[in-house]
Formats: sequence, C-alpha cells, structure tokens
Amino acid sequence: MTLPGIFRSLPIAPLLPGIATTLAQQCNAVIEAPPGAGKSTGVPLALLDAPWLTGRNIVMLEPRRLAARAVATRMAFLLGEPVGRTVGYRTRLDTRVGRETRLEVLTEGILTRMLQADPALEGIGVVIFDEFHERSLNADLGLAFCLDTQANLREDLRLLVMSATLDTSAVARLLGEAPVLRAEGRSFPIATHYLGRTTPEALVRDVANAVHRACAEASGDLLVFLPGAPEIRRVQRALVEERPVAGARVLPLYGDLAAADQDAALAPDAGGARRIILSTSIAETSLTLEGVQVVVDAGFSRRARFDPVSGMNRLETLRVSRAAADQRRGRAGRLGPGNCYRLWREEDERSMAAQMPPEILDADLAPLALELACWGAQDASGLKLLDAPPAASFAQARELLVELGALAGDGRVTAHGHAMAAQGAHPRLAHLLIEGQRRGSGALAADIAAVLSERDLLRGPGAARDVDLRLRLDALRTGHCAVTDASVDRGARERMRRAAGRWRQQLGIAGDTAADSGEAGALLALAYPDRIGRARGADRRYLLSGGRGAVIAEPQLVAQSEFIVAAELDAGAREARVFLAAPVSREVLERGFADRIRREARIGWDSREQAVLAMESERLGALVLAERRLANPDPARVAAALIAGIRELGLDTLPWSTAATALRQRLAFARRMEPEASPPWPDVGDTALLDSLEGWLAPWLEGLTRREHLARLDLVTALRARLDYAQGRRLDELAPTHFEVPSGSRIVIDYSDPAAPSVAVRLQEMFGLLETPRVGDGRTPLTLTLLSPAQRPVQVTRDLKSFWERGYAEVRRELKGRYPKHYWPDDPFTATPTRRVRPR
Repeated sequence: MTLPGIFRSLPIAPLLPGIATTLAQQCNAVIEAPPGAGKSTGVPLALLDAPWLTGRNIVMLEPRRLAARAVATRMAFLLGEPVGRTVGYRTRLDTRVGRETRLEVLTEGILTRMLQADPALEGIGVVIFDEFHERSLNADLGLAFCLDTQANLREDLRLLVMSATLDTSAVARLLGEAPVLRAEGRSFPIATHYLGRTTPEALVRDVANAVHRACAEASGDLLVFLPGAPEIRRVQRALVEERPVAGARVLPLYGDLAAADQDAALAPDAGGARRIILSTSIAETSLTLEGVQVVVDAGFSRRARFDPVSGMNRLETLRVSRAAADQRRGRAGRLGPGNCYRLWREEDERSMAAQMPPEILDADLAPLALELACWGAQDASGLKLLDAPPAASFAQARELLVELGALAGDGRVTAHGHAMAAQGAHPRLAHLLIEGQRRGSGALAADIAAVLSERDLLRGPGAARDVDLRLRLDALRTGHCAVTDASVDRGARERMRRAAGRWRQQLGIAGDTAADSGEAGALLALAYPDRIGRARGADRRYLLSGGRGAVIAEPQLVAQSEFIVAAELDAGAREARVFLAAPVSREVLERGFADRIRREARIGWDSREQAVLAMESERLGALVLAERRLANPDPARVAAALIAGIRELGLDTLPWSTAATALRQRLAFARRMEPEASPPWPDVGDTALLDSLEGWLAPWLEGLTRREHLARLDLVTALRARLDYAQGRRLDELAPTHFEVPSGSRIVIDYSDPAAPSVAVRLQEMFGLLETPRVGDGRTPLTLTLLSPAQRPVQVTRDLKSFWERGYAEVRRELKGRYPKHYWPDDPFTATPTRRVRPR
C-alpha cells in the first residue's frame, strides 16, 4: 500500500515493505523498534494490503484503553477515514467497529474473550501484540493461547510481537525462533537534565519546581510523568492555584479520565497555548502527543502487587525501571529536539531495575486460573509462557475459584465457571453478578460490580475517611454525595453507569432499574466470602473469615456493625486497613451461607480457665457465629483435652502423694536393676510419664475436667495398673517397701536414689545385726543412716560390720555422755536391740 507521508521519515519506514513478506514466509515475527519509530500505526497499516491476508482481518493489542482508542483514531486519520470504517477499536466500555472494519485495535482482555469464544480465531489472519515489553498478564496469556491455537488449530495464523524495550531473543525463542526485525535508532536529540532525587513526600513541590524551570529553559509543550491520579490532582492544584505558569494550560491525563478530557490532553491547543500535560505511565508508549518537546519525569509508578499470604492486593509506589525511564524520555524527541528533566541523580540509574517485573509474577492470579481452566488447562505447564505463575499465588487462586463454585473438586471448570468467565469481570465480581441475578438482585449486583471495577467515584477528604460502599451506590444512582467534604466525580460516575448498564444487559435486566443499596452487604459477601468480618472489640477491629485481622481507621456508621464485608483493603503487616466495606446482618449470613457454615464440637483445654471447655460452635471460615456448651461431650475427647492441660501445666500438677512417689522410685530402681526384663519395667521418668499420659493416666480421668479435680486421682493405683500380677510380685521381691530391723520395727526404704536405696534408723535398733542388709536380690546394699535417740544422724555407712568394729566405740563414748540414761553396750554384736531407752 502507499504509506502516509509521515512514515517516510521514521526509523520503522525501511522495515515496512519487508514485514508483510516476512509474515508471508514465517508464522511469527518480532519487531524491535526505538520509541517514536511509529510502529504502532505503521506496521498494521503496512499489512492491510498483504495479498495473503485477503478476506481476513488484523487485530492489534494495546495494553490500555486510551492507547487503543488513540492508535485507532490516528490510523483512521492517516487513511482519511472516520474510526469504525477500515480501522476500529474495542475496549471494555467502548466499541467503534463496522462491517467494513479490517483492522481492530483491542485492549488485551478482549482478545482473551475472543479466543475463549472461538479458539480458531476464524476470519483473523494476524494478531499483533504491541508494547509487549509491558508484560501484562493478559498479554502473556493471550500470546500463550494464540501459540496454542497456532500449534493445534490454525497453522496459518500469524503472530507479530512488537516492542521498544524488551529481551527480543527470549520472545523469539518462545515463538519458535521467529525472525527479529530491528529498526535502528534514529531519533531527535534529547538533552537530559538530572535535578536530584525526590521522594514521595516532597514529590508535589519538586515536580512543580521542575515544571517552572523547564518552562523557563525550554520551548514546547510539557509531558509530566506522575505515579497516579492523586498526585496529578495535587500537582495540578499547585500549578493552577498556588504557582501558576503564565500562558499555560495544565491538563490531566490518566485512564479513568473522561474521553473528552483525554482528547483535550492529546490534541494541541486550538489557541496555541502551551500545554502542561500531567500523566500517569499511560503516556509512556503508543501515544504521540503533538507539540510535546519537554518531559519531566518524577521517576515513580504505581503498581498493584498481590500478597499470597494475606490474599490481598496492595498498591505500591515504585521507582521506574531504566527501560520505562527511556520510554518516557523518548516522548520528548518524537517530532523534534527535546529536553528531559529527571527527578533523580544520574548515579541513581545504576540501582534502578532494568525492566519492571512481568505482571504474572506479582498479580492476583484468579482471572488467569479461570481462563486456563476454561481453555482446558488445569495449570500453565502446557502453555508457552515467558514466565510461569508463582506456585503459591496460583494455588491460592484455584482455592478461591473452588470456593466460588467455578472449579469442581477435581480442578475442572464447572458450568458456573464458564458463565463467570463470559461476564468479562474478575471472578469475584462475575460470581456476584450471576448469583445476584439468581437471587433477584441483579440490578444491585450490576451496580456493585461497576463501583468495584472502577476507581472511587467520590472525591475529597470525606471520601477517604468514609469506607461505606452504600454511599458510593447511592451516589451512582443519584449523582449526589451525603458525605461532608466529598463530591461525585462525574466522569467516574458515567463510566460506572455504562458498566452497570452493560452488565444489566448481559443479565437480561430491562431498563435502568433502581437498586436499593441496603442489601449491598449480602451481595458483597458472595464475591468476598473470605473477607466477611466480625467485630472483636469496640475499636473498629475485625477478624475476617479468611483468618486475617482488619481495622477501619476512622469512627463511622459502618464500623458500628457487628458484621461487615470488606471489598477493598490493603495487605498490612499486622492488620489490613479497610478502604471499602458494607454491613451485613447475622441473619443474612446464616441464611445465605447455610451450606458453608460448619457445626463442630470443640473440646479443648482452656489455659485461662485451667479447665476443659466443651463447646459446640457454628463457624464461617475463621469466624465463630454462635457458641454454646456441649451437654454430653465425648469422654475420650475430654480426657485428651485434660491430658493436653496436664502437659501444659507440668507433671508436678498431679497429686503426688508420699506413697505414689515411693512407688515411682521403686519402679525406677527395678528398671535399673533389670534393664532387660521381659516384660520390661515401665519408664517412670518425667519425660516418659508426660509422653505416655494417654496410656497410663487417661483411664482414670473419667469425670475430671478441671485442674482442681486432679486432686481426686489415685496415682498409686494408676501406676500399679501398669504392672501385671507377676511384675507386682517381682517388684515386692526386688524392691521391698520396708526393712525389718532387729528391734522389730519396719523401716521404710527410700529409693529416691535408685543407685543407693537407704534407710534411716536409730542405732540402738540395729544391735545384733552383723552384716549390711541388701535389696535387689541381695545385689545392692542399703545405705544406713544411723540416728541418735534424738533422731539426728551420727553415722552413714554401707558396711555395718566395719562400723561396729572400728567406729562404734568412739560414737558410743560421745552418745553415752550426751544420753546417759540410754543403753550403750560394749559389744554391739551380742547386745539386745531396743526401741526403748533400755531393753526390757
């Protein structure tokens, strides 16, 4: 075809004649061209007249709605036609195509819908992926699906991937070693000025200063890159109200801006006034803003990251990558020499990431998991993706889909899952729409989905403070806001009304049915069953059904509800902060989630009460909806809980009587004397007894539930029960409880030291005994503690005969002097033992 004159001076121009030929010979190709090369308009127009495309159309993907509309409009202008004739576009909320349309510019999610509806893509000859370096989740998925279609259904389908800043070798390998066509860099010179590093806190001031300096030093319109719409509004206020730039118009440019306002920022000023365009990263690629010769780059972008631990997204303000900074800088040299003012130091670029990570690595993967399931793939392993989805995030996404009914237990997509995918919304919202319609509340469900799929339509400090979803729904319906210090964004409201109307049409709801916001919480719970919260105090703190904690920062009406559903919250380290929620009643939850409420008996040890608590509870996820005491708890579970309490309190909490302690010590002695006994002697050490409580103590715990009840335990009986009859007799032989001394007294044997059992006895009761008594079948001598008449030790020995022969005489002299009335014979071997002062 005859190329429009504008392409003849662009770097892509030498490649244009060969692109159609390359694709005629190859299924796939990659184009690498510098920013400003004109590939987004030149390449698709160059393909229109390719003979092998006769009867088939071209679709080109753009990552953003604004870019799709702008690129289509530009190509139609170059052809001298209105949009919707040869060139058209499709976005989620806007479509301009006709019967003659051969080249459609789509946002990336639209292609996924087309592929799911028609995997063969009949009637389409080429799919072009523009600005693929942005690596959006939909672009990665769309390319993987197209490659699958190409391999299994359409060998003649051509795929063309275009980018200015990308590792083209990796993409070429993914496309089967596709040829790479490169346009050599040829752009107008751009002077780069480094103004020092700014911070998010000082950003508005520093950007305003940079704009004033750029206006003084350079000519042409300015394109100022900021992280998001809030910063754009603050900088706009600073440049219009606080420090205005003489003779300049300050214009915002971001995705949620009304189409008319976007067009105003894109077109040169009719009166020739200088424009200062405040933009998000939406203007990094695809757009040519005529008249822009100056770029002011704050160096930040805003990105949503999914936290698989909390199951929530969080918005992060990040430093841009070097590739993104180069793209932004290139905007100043599209049509002539330019200037770029960067709000960082030149040496800072060494620490900047080369590329932003692909969205698939840190996005909510529930949409991806549903699309894969509808495609017939339970995971991504069978598809060609540059990066595999993280396993934890993907597993969590599938769990959510199972909970929403989109996937069956075996992981296959259900009929409900197919219906959800057809809605063109996040799986949560798709489930909300379908279930809301089934329950007779489809109009309200459509309104809720519209509010949640766009940025907040309320503006001002009051909107940030009040998290009540019902306020947004009322504002959507009436156009008015009841919150002090808040107003309704008309553009956002109009987009929401169109989205709600589209979903109502899909659901078969006739007309613009008014929806009562009072039931918002009930419907919201359908989409967020893991974010139903119950108050856990009077300080606006909630426990969510998914197990996380959440807090409403400001006192407000919705925070007075016992139960809420949180639609928007961050992934805070300790607690998530709630940004959007609606109240819901206990009755609604019990009725609407009856099939998910688990009734379970919980029998466990309560450390605070120091007792076994047997409760019956009704649970929705981590939330306890109701709890009552069990009338007849299972005795075995009660005993197990009490044992857990004993382990927590320690073995000393048991009533160790003197007899029980003595029995335990005798068993330890027996185990030491006969380590190889069969059956073995039980181990009665602290660790062993605690580890085996279920075996020896549990049978004796019937009727006991509290710590104080343990005093009733007969531990002697419990320990004796561990021995059979023969072992019991053997224990009495091996470790007798008493030793009968010559005086006839039965003295308790102390086995506290199993290596040296002992007795303490008055010396006079031992007269006449020649040898040391022994236990353990005569193998272990008793340690004798010989006592004075006043029960004080006078001698400790394990050799009684030696004591009589060598030590007794000296002890006798000392005791005779101290206790003269007592019996102190000269010969202990023949003396009469006595328990009295003197023998009878």
